[in-house]
Amino acid sequence: PVRAASALLLSLAGAPALARDPIFDLPIACDLGTTCYIQQFVDHDSGLGASDFACGTLSYDGHKGTDFALPSRAAQSAGVNVLATAPGTVTAIRDEMPDILQGTPGAPDITNLDCGNGVVVNHGDGWETQYCHMALGSIAVEPGQTVAMGTVLGQVGLSGNTQFPHLHLSVRHNGAVIDPFDPDGAITCGDPSTTTLWLTRPDTPAGGAVNAGFTTGVPYYADVKAGTVTASVGTRVPLVLWAYFFGSQAGDTVTLTITGPGGAVFTTTDPLDRTQAQFFRAGGKRAPAEGWPPGTYTGTATLTRDGAVIDTITAQTTLN
Repeated sequence: PVRAASALLLSLAGAPALARDPIFDLPIACDLGTTCYIQQFVDHDSGLGASDFACGTLSYDGHKGTDFALPSRAAQSAGVNVLATAPGTVTAIRDEMPDILQGTPGAPDITNLDCGNGVVVNHGDGWETQYCHMALGSIAVEPGQTVAMGTVLGQVGLSGNTQFPHLHLSVRHNGAVIDPFDPDGAITCGDPSTTTLWLTRPDTPAGGAVNAGFTTGVPYYADVKAGTVTASVGTRVPLVLWAYFFGSQAGDTVTLTITGPGGAVFTTTDPLDRTQAQFFRAGGKRAPAEGWPPGTYTGTATLTRDGAVIDTITAQTTLN
């Protein structure tokens, strides 16, 4: 799939934090916005609700970190490195829990083990980072080891309290949770802080597209999340476009469009009635009696909010 630049960001720029604070690089070896994305942020709502640093919905009650998600379990299986965000000393590791999603057969008891396999790094002056849900057998450091910014700590996994492949990064100062996107915690809705702990502040779309493709029928959601949807299309079978998104809000719309050698083939706009962390949509058309004309077919999926395009993703297939 080909990604289009997101038009709506939680914030467009960011200034570095104060000189006395640590500066962090990304904790994951991926192309943010293409091969990974930020699914959730620290929860800033002190009550039973949830709110990210921009008063958005990309968090859940009590969430204490930033989740860097991969587009599928297939991407996780291929191996994605977890990196030290800043220089420091490893103080703790765990590398004994299986990579099994919670809620699936064989998932282990995670009482007091929500983090799964992980690493804790001390950065001095009361600052530490914790890296969670790492792959069993992947931890590449030991307690007492000194690491530099970018040192490989292990790989993204599925261990602990997780239902999708991602790295959970927690930042703490003197034991208190700190949001690297808004370290002073002074939230002003509609005007996110420009002071962050990031070396280069990541873009933070308020939702977006993860993956898309063609198939011959509406795929199972489990296959979409696993990255195993087959694309065996042909001239005599239905042509179906599917698209996988994150961060929807009630009132958003998803538009699916398929065009072929002869022009428009299919289009539909689907209003969304609830907020969802992840979701997918699919739509298409049966083959005409004479079969689809040979050539290239392009599918476009667009997530729109309040009249503004949040993200667009495209996929192509060639029928012979």
